[in-house]
Amino acid sequence: MKKLTIRETRQSLSHLDELLQEEGEITITRRGRPIGRVTAMAKKAIPSHRDLRMKMRRVRTESQALVREDREGR
Repeated sequence: MKKLTIRETRQSLSHLDELLQEEGEITITRRGRPIGRVTAMAKKAIPSHRDLRMKMRRVRTESQALVREDREGR
């Protein structure tokens, strides 16, 4: 974990991603006291559209009929 002052944090904003990759977590201090913490976000795998479609329940009714039923309040 790396500690940076506010001034150092402002100066290193352009390469903050590199710092996070190296350190994992950065503590921001003001006059020696910690005021904030920056951590890297965990990467999440984005599911494919095919996988999402396969998990969905199949509807046999046409969408027109569903919308019509919804509008008429049945």
